[in-house]
Amino acid sequence: MGMPTITTVEELRAHLHVAMQLEHGTLPPYLTALYSIQPETNSEARHILRVAVVDEMLHLTLAANVLNAVGGRPDLTAPGFVPEYPAYLPDGEDDFEVSRQGFSRECVETVLWIERPRRAPDESRRLLDRKHHAHTSLVACPTRPGMRFYSIGEFYRAIAHGLRRLHEQMGDELFSGDPARQITREYFYSGGGDLVRVTDLASALRALDLIAEQGEGYGGGIFDREHELAHFYRFQQLVLGRYYQKGDTAGHPTGPPIDVDWDAAYPVKKDARLADYPENSELWEAAREFNRSYSDLLDVLTRTYNGRPDLLTDAVVEMFRLRDQIVRLVRNPIPGQDGLHAAPTFEVAPRAATVAS
Repeated sequence: MGMPTITTVEELRAHLHVAMQLEHGTLPPYLTALYSIQPETNSEARHILRVAVVDEMLHLTLAANVLNAVGGRPDLTAPGFVPEYPAYLPDGEDDFEVSRQGFSRECVETVLWIERPRRAPDESRRLLDRKHHAHTSLVACPTRPGMRFYSIGEFYRAIAHGLRRLHEQMGDELFSGDPARQITREYFYSGGGDLVRVTDLASALRALDLIAEQGEGYGGGIFDREHELAHFYRFQQLVLGRYYQKGDTAGHPTGPPIDVDWDAAYPVKKDARLADYPENSELWEAAREFNRSYSDLLDVLTRTYNGRPDLLTDAVVEMFRLRDQIVRLVRNPIPGQDGLHAAPTFEVAPRAATVAS
Protein backbone atom coordinates (compact mmCIF):
# COMPACT_ATOMS: atom_id res chain seq x y z
CA MET A 1 0.00 0.00 0.00
CA GLY A 2 2.91 2.35 -0.54
CA MET A 3 4.27 4.33 2.40
CA PRO A 4 2.01 3.55 5.39
CA THR A 5 0.21 6.38 7.20
CA ILE A 6 -0.17 4.30 10.39
CA THR A 7 2.95 2.91 12.04
CA THR A 8 2.15 3.31 15.75
CA VAL A 9 -0.84 2.74 18.02
CA GLU A 10 -1.05 6.49 18.59
CA GLU A 11 -1.35 7.07 14.84
CA LEU A 12 -4.02 4.38 14.61
CA ARG A 13 -6.02 6.08 17.35
CA ALA A 14 -5.67 9.43 15.58
CA HIS A 15 -7.09 7.93 12.37
CA LEU A 16 -9.99 6.35 14.25
CA HIS A 17 -10.78 9.70 15.87
CA VAL A 18 -10.95 11.18 12.35
CA ALA A 19 -13.23 8.27 11.38
CA MET A 20 -15.62 9.28 14.16
CA GLN A 21 -15.47 12.90 12.97
CA LEU A 22 -16.26 11.75 9.44
CA GLU A 23 -19.24 9.60 10.44
CA HIS A 24 -20.61 12.35 12.65
CA GLY A 25 -19.95 14.94 9.93
CA THR A 26 -22.74 13.54 7.77
CA LEU A 27 -25.36 13.92 10.50
CA PRO A 28 -25.90 17.72 10.44
CA PRO A 29 -26.41 17.74 6.61
CA TYR A 30 -28.69 14.69 6.69
CA LEU A 31 -30.76 15.99 9.61
CA THR A 32 -31.15 19.42 7.98
CA ALA A 33 -32.32 17.86 4.71
CA LEU A 34 -34.64 15.41 6.48
CA TYR A 35 -36.51 17.98 8.54
CA SER A 36 -36.68 20.59 5.79
CA ILE A 37 -39.12 18.35 3.88
CA GLN A 38 -42.61 19.77 4.15
CA PRO A 39 -45.21 17.72 6.05
CA GLU A 40 -47.18 15.05 4.16
CA THR A 41 -44.78 15.10 1.20
CA ASN A 42 -41.89 13.04 -0.12
CA SER A 43 -42.47 10.02 2.09
CA GLU A 44 -39.89 7.94 0.19
CA ALA A 45 -37.19 10.60 0.53
CA ARG A 46 -38.04 11.11 4.17
CA HIS A 47 -37.69 7.37 4.85
CA ILE A 48 -34.36 7.11 3.01
CA LEU A 49 -32.91 10.05 4.93
CA ARG A 50 -34.18 8.73 8.28
CA VAL A 51 -32.62 5.32 7.64
CA ALA A 52 -29.35 6.98 6.64
CA VAL A 53 -29.27 8.97 9.90
CA VAL A 54 -29.73 5.82 11.98
CA ASP A 55 -27.09 4.00 9.94
CA GLU A 56 -24.60 6.84 10.42
CA MET A 57 -25.17 6.55 14.17
CA LEU A 58 -24.34 2.87 13.79
CA HIS A 59 -21.15 3.74 11.87
CA LEU A 60 -20.16 6.30 14.51
CA THR A 61 -20.60 3.66 17.19
CA LEU A 62 -18.66 1.03 15.24
CA ALA A 63 -15.75 3.45 14.87
CA ALA A 64 -15.94 4.13 18.62
CA ASN A 65 -15.85 0.39 19.31
CA VAL A 66 -12.67 -0.02 17.25
CA LEU A 67 -11.08 3.02 18.94
CA ASN A 68 -11.98 1.69 22.39
CA ALA A 69 -10.65 -1.77 21.50
CA VAL A 70 -7.17 -0.36 20.82
CA GLY A 71 -7.15 1.66 24.03
CA GLY A 72 -8.38 4.99 22.70
CA ARG A 73 -10.84 7.39 24.34
CA PRO A 74 -13.65 8.67 22.10
CA ASP A 75 -14.44 12.34 22.67
CA LEU A 76 -17.16 14.06 20.64
CA THR A 77 -16.73 17.20 22.74
CA ALA A 78 -13.12 17.76 21.67
CA PRO A 79 -12.44 21.13 19.99
CA GLY A 80 -13.01 20.92 16.24
CA PHE A 81 -14.90 17.61 16.36
CA VAL A 82 -17.98 19.25 14.86
CA PRO A 83 -16.89 20.61 11.47
CA GLU A 84 -17.62 24.04 10.10
CA TYR A 85 -19.71 23.88 6.94
CA PRO A 86 -19.19 23.87 4.09
CA ALA A 87 -16.80 21.05 4.91
CA TYR A 88 -14.91 19.23 2.21
CA LEU A 89 -14.57 15.60 1.23
CA PRO A 90 -12.26 14.08 -1.38
CA ASP A 91 -13.39 12.46 -4.60
CA GLY A 92 -10.33 11.46 -6.52
CA GLU A 93 -8.21 14.38 -7.62
CA ASP A 94 -10.76 16.98 -6.53
CA ASP A 95 -12.61 17.93 -3.36
CA PHE A 96 -16.30 18.76 -3.11
CA GLU A 97 -18.34 20.77 -0.64
CA VAL A 98 -20.68 19.24 1.91
CA SER A 99 -23.20 21.78 3.18
CA ARG A 100 -26.10 21.86 5.58
CA GLN A 101 -28.95 22.61 3.20
CA GLY A 102 -32.58 21.81 2.56
CA PHE A 103 -33.83 18.82 0.63
CA SER A 104 -33.33 19.35 -3.10
CA ARG A 105 -31.85 17.67 -6.13
CA GLU A 106 -28.55 19.47 -5.38
CA CYS A 107 -28.65 18.11 -1.83
CA VAL A 108 -29.16 14.51 -2.98
CA GLU A 109 -26.46 14.86 -5.63
CA THR A 110 -24.06 15.90 -2.86
CA VAL A 111 -25.06 12.84 -0.82
CA LEU A 112 -24.21 10.68 -3.82
CA TRP A 113 -20.74 12.24 -3.92
CA ILE A 114 -20.36 11.44 -0.21
CA GLU A 115 -21.42 7.81 -0.53
CA ARG A 116 -19.98 6.86 -3.93
CA PRO A 117 -17.20 4.25 -4.05
CA ARG A 118 -13.80 5.37 -5.31
CA ARG A 119 -10.41 3.66 -5.36
CA ALA A 120 -7.12 5.31 -6.19
CA PRO A 121 -5.82 4.34 -9.65
CA ASP A 122 -2.37 3.55 -8.22
CA GLU A 123 -0.43 3.52 -4.95
CA SER A 124 1.09 6.95 -5.49
CA ARG A 125 -2.30 8.69 -5.42
CA ARG A 126 -3.79 7.22 -2.26
CA LEU A 127 -2.65 10.44 -0.56
CA LEU A 128 -2.86 13.81 -2.28
CA ASP A 129 -1.20 17.11 -1.42
CA ARG A 130 -3.58 19.82 -0.23
CA LYS A 131 -1.09 22.03 1.61
CA HIS A 132 -2.18 25.07 -0.39
CA HIS A 133 -5.91 24.67 0.22
CA ALA A 134 -7.44 26.94 2.86
CA HIS A 135 -10.33 24.57 3.64
CA THR A 136 -10.27 21.56 5.91
CA SER A 137 -11.05 18.09 4.62
CA LEU A 138 -13.05 15.72 6.78
CA VAL A 139 -10.63 12.94 5.87
CA ALA A 140 -7.33 14.79 6.07
CA CYS A 141 -4.48 12.49 7.06
CA PRO A 142 -3.79 13.12 10.77
CA THR A 143 -0.18 11.94 10.46
CA ARG A 144 0.74 13.81 7.27
CA PRO A 145 -0.06 17.54 7.60
CA GLY A 146 -1.51 18.99 4.41
CA MET A 147 -2.30 15.61 2.90
CA ARG A 148 -5.69 14.02 2.44
CA PHE A 149 -6.90 10.68 1.17
CA TYR A 150 -8.08 10.06 -2.39
CA SER A 151 -11.49 8.96 -1.11
CA ILE A 152 -13.36 7.81 1.98
CA GLY A 153 -12.81 4.25 0.85
CA GLU A 154 -9.05 4.76 0.72
CA PHE A 155 -9.16 6.31 4.19
CA TYR A 156 -10.77 3.18 5.64
CA ARG A 157 -8.40 0.95 3.69
CA ALA A 158 -5.50 2.78 5.36
CA ILE A 159 -6.99 2.09 8.79
CA ALA A 160 -7.46 -1.60 7.96
CA HIS A 161 -3.88 -1.76 6.69
CA GLY A 162 -2.63 -0.12 9.89
CA LEU A 163 -4.55 -2.59 12.03
CA ARG A 164 -3.02 -5.53 10.20
CA ARG A 165 0.48 -4.07 10.33
CA LEU A 166 0.35 -3.35 14.05
CA HIS A 167 -1.22 -6.72 14.80
CA GLU A 168 1.71 -8.41 13.06
CA GLN A 169 4.05 -6.53 15.41
CA MET A 170 2.07 -6.70 18.66
CA GLY A 171 -0.30 -9.61 18.35
CA ASP A 172 -3.45 -9.42 20.46
CA GLU A 173 -1.78 -6.90 22.78
CA LEU A 174 -2.95 -4.32 20.25
CA PHE A 175 -6.48 -4.82 21.54
CA SER A 176 -5.80 -3.65 25.08
CA GLY A 177 -9.03 -1.70 25.57
CA ASP A 178 -11.58 -2.42 28.28
CA PRO A 179 -14.21 -4.82 26.85
CA ALA A 180 -16.83 -3.15 29.05
CA ARG A 181 -16.64 -0.08 26.78
CA GLN A 182 -17.93 -2.02 23.78
CA ILE A 183 -21.42 -1.09 22.55
CA THR A 184 -23.41 -4.17 21.54
CA ARG A 185 -26.79 -4.87 19.98
CA GLU A 186 -28.51 -4.99 23.36
CA TYR A 187 -27.98 -1.22 23.61
CA PHE A 188 -28.75 -0.17 20.05
CA TYR A 189 -30.44 -1.85 17.10
CA SER A 190 -30.42 -0.04 13.76
CA GLY A 191 -32.21 -2.60 11.60
CA GLY A 192 -29.54 -2.11 8.93
CA GLY A 193 -26.59 -3.92 10.45
CA ASP A 194 -25.32 -5.40 13.67
CA LEU A 195 -23.08 -3.68 16.16
CA VAL A 196 -19.79 -5.54 16.21
CA ARG A 197 -18.15 -6.17 19.58
CA VAL A 198 -14.50 -5.50 18.76
CA THR A 199 -12.02 -7.69 20.65
CA ASP A 200 -9.49 -8.79 18.02
CA LEU A 201 -8.28 -8.17 14.49
CA ALA A 202 -11.08 -10.09 12.81
CA SER A 203 -13.86 -8.21 14.61
CA ALA A 204 -12.13 -4.85 14.06
CA LEU A 205 -11.91 -5.48 10.31
CA ARG A 206 -15.52 -6.67 10.28
CA ALA A 207 -16.64 -3.40 11.89
CA LEU A 208 -14.76 -1.34 9.30
CA ASP A 209 -16.14 -3.48 6.47
CA LEU A 210 -19.70 -2.89 7.66
CA ILE A 211 -19.20 0.88 7.59
CA ALA A 212 -17.88 0.76 4.03
CA GLU A 213 -20.46 -1.73 2.78
CA GLN A 214 -23.46 0.25 3.97
CA GLY A 215 -22.19 3.31 2.17
CA GLU A 216 -20.79 1.86 -1.06
CA GLY A 217 -22.20 -1.67 -1.26
CA TYR A 218 -20.54 -5.01 -0.63
CA GLY A 219 -17.58 -5.49 -2.93
CA GLY A 220 -18.82 -2.60 -5.07
CA GLY A 221 -22.27 -4.16 -5.55
CA ILE A 222 -25.69 -2.60 -5.08
CA PHE A 223 -26.49 -4.45 -1.86
CA ASP A 224 -24.52 -4.72 1.37
CA ARG A 225 -23.68 -7.89 3.28
CA GLU A 226 -27.11 -7.77 4.94
CA HIS A 227 -28.77 -7.72 1.48
CA GLU A 228 -29.92 -4.15 2.03
CA LEU A 229 -29.37 -1.41 -0.52
CA ALA A 230 -26.18 0.52 0.16
CA HIS A 231 -26.64 4.23 0.89
CA PHE A 232 -25.37 5.32 -2.50
CA TYR A 233 -28.05 3.31 -4.31
CA ARG A 234 -30.80 4.24 -1.86
CA PHE A 235 -30.26 7.91 -2.66
CA GLN A 236 -29.66 7.28 -6.34
CA GLN A 237 -33.23 5.96 -6.54
CA LEU A 238 -34.49 9.49 -5.81
CA VAL A 239 -32.52 10.97 -8.72
CA LEU A 240 -33.41 8.17 -11.15
CA GLY A 241 -37.05 8.12 -10.02
CA ARG A 242 -37.33 4.37 -9.61
CA TYR A 243 -36.67 1.67 -6.99
CA TYR A 244 -33.95 -0.93 -7.34
CA GLN A 245 -35.05 -4.54 -7.14
CA LYS A 246 -33.30 -7.91 -7.12
CA GLY A 247 -31.36 -8.55 -10.32
CA ASP A 248 -30.87 -4.89 -11.24
CA THR A 249 -27.51 -3.51 -12.23
CA ALA A 250 -25.97 -0.30 -10.90
CA GLY A 251 -27.52 2.78 -12.46
CA HIS A 252 -30.46 0.87 -13.96
CA PRO A 253 -33.26 0.31 -11.43
CA THR A 254 -36.33 -1.44 -12.81
CA GLY A 255 -38.64 -1.38 -9.79
CA PRO A 256 -41.74 0.77 -9.17
CA PRO A 257 -41.44 4.52 -9.77
CA ILE A 258 -40.65 6.92 -6.93
CA ASP A 259 -42.54 10.17 -6.74
CA VAL A 260 -40.21 13.01 -5.70
CA ASP A 261 -41.39 16.60 -5.37
CA TRP A 262 -38.16 18.59 -5.31
CA ASP A 263 -40.05 21.80 -4.49
CA ALA A 264 -41.83 20.41 -1.40
CA ALA A 265 -39.18 21.56 1.06
CA TYR A 266 -38.67 24.73 3.05
CA PRO A 267 -36.05 27.00 1.42
CA VAL A 268 -33.67 26.96 4.37
CA LYS A 269 -30.51 29.05 4.38
CA LYS A 270 -27.50 26.98 3.39
CA ASP A 271 -24.92 26.61 6.16
CA ALA A 272 -26.84 28.97 8.42
CA ARG A 273 -25.05 30.49 11.40
CA LEU A 274 -26.37 32.09 14.56
CA ALA A 275 -25.17 35.48 13.30
CA ASP A 276 -27.70 35.21 10.42
CA TYR A 277 -30.59 35.69 12.87
CA PRO A 278 -31.44 39.02 14.51
CA GLU A 279 -29.84 38.96 17.94
CA ASN A 280 -32.27 38.19 20.79
CA SER A 281 -35.07 37.44 18.32
CA GLU A 282 -37.20 34.29 18.66
CA LEU A 283 -35.25 32.63 15.84
CA TRP A 284 -31.95 33.52 17.50
CA GLU A 285 -33.12 32.07 20.81
CA ALA A 286 -34.47 28.94 19.07
CA ALA A 287 -31.14 28.39 17.33
CA ARG A 288 -29.24 28.83 20.61
CA GLU A 289 -31.57 26.35 22.30
CA PHE A 290 -30.92 23.81 19.56
CA ASN A 291 -27.15 24.31 19.86
CA ARG A 292 -27.31 23.71 23.61
CA SER A 293 -29.34 20.54 23.06
CA TYR A 294 -26.92 19.30 20.42
CA SER A 295 -23.97 20.00 22.70
CA ASP A 296 -25.68 17.98 25.41
CA LEU A 297 -26.21 15.11 22.95
CA LEU A 298 -22.50 15.04 22.08
CA ASP A 299 -21.70 14.98 25.78
CA VAL A 300 -24.05 12.05 26.37
CA LEU A 301 -22.58 10.15 23.43
CA THR A 302 -19.07 10.72 24.77
CA ARG A 303 -20.09 9.29 28.15
CA THR A 304 -21.79 6.42 26.32
CA TYR A 305 -18.57 5.49 24.55
CA ASN A 306 -16.53 5.82 27.74
CA GLY A 307 -18.09 3.18 29.92
CA ARG A 308 -21.84 3.94 29.92
CA PRO A 309 -23.19 1.94 26.96
CA ASP A 310 -26.64 1.94 28.54
CA LEU A 311 -26.94 5.63 27.62
CA LEU A 312 -26.89 4.98 23.87
CA THR A 313 -30.59 4.27 23.45
CA ASP A 314 -31.41 7.48 25.31
CA ALA A 315 -28.98 9.39 23.10
CA VAL A 316 -30.59 8.12 19.89
CA VAL A 317 -34.06 8.98 21.17
CA GLU A 318 -32.82 12.42 22.19
CA MET A 319 -31.40 12.98 18.71
CA PHE A 320 -34.81 12.54 17.19
CA ARG A 321 -36.34 14.78 19.85
CA LEU A 322 -34.19 17.50 18.33
CA ARG A 323 -36.60 17.26 15.42
CA ASP A 324 -39.06 19.56 17.17
CA GLN A 325 -36.39 22.20 17.61
CA ILE A 326 -35.32 21.91 13.98
CA VAL A 327 -38.91 22.12 12.75
CA ARG A 328 -39.43 25.23 14.84
CA LEU A 329 -36.58 26.82 12.89
CA VAL A 330 -37.14 25.61 9.33
CA ARG A 331 -40.77 26.70 9.19
CA ASN A 332 -39.92 30.34 9.82
CA PRO A 333 -38.49 32.88 7.34
CA ILE A 334 -35.44 34.91 8.37
CA PRO A 335 -36.21 38.64 8.42
CA GLY A 336 -34.47 40.46 5.59
CA GLN A 337 -33.24 37.26 3.87
CA ASP A 338 -35.48 37.31 0.77
CA GLY A 339 -37.70 34.45 1.83
CA LEU A 340 -34.99 32.12 3.09
CA HIS A 341 -35.99 30.10 6.14
CA ALA A 342 -33.99 29.45 9.28
CA ALA A 343 -32.10 26.22 9.95
CA PRO A 344 -30.16 24.72 12.87
CA THR A 345 -26.59 25.99 12.99
CA PHE A 346 -24.84 23.16 14.91
CA GLU A 347 -22.48 25.63 16.57
CA VAL A 348 -21.17 23.88 19.67
CA ALA A 349 -19.91 26.05 22.48
CA PRO A 350 -16.57 25.07 24.05
CA ARG A 351 -16.95 23.15 27.28
CA ALA A 352 -14.80 21.25 29.72
CA ALA A 353 -13.54 17.99 28.26
CA THR A 354 -15.80 15.05 28.94
CA VAL A 355 -12.91 12.58 29.03
CA ALA A 356 -9.37 12.98 30.18
CA SER A 357 -6.87 13.79 27.48
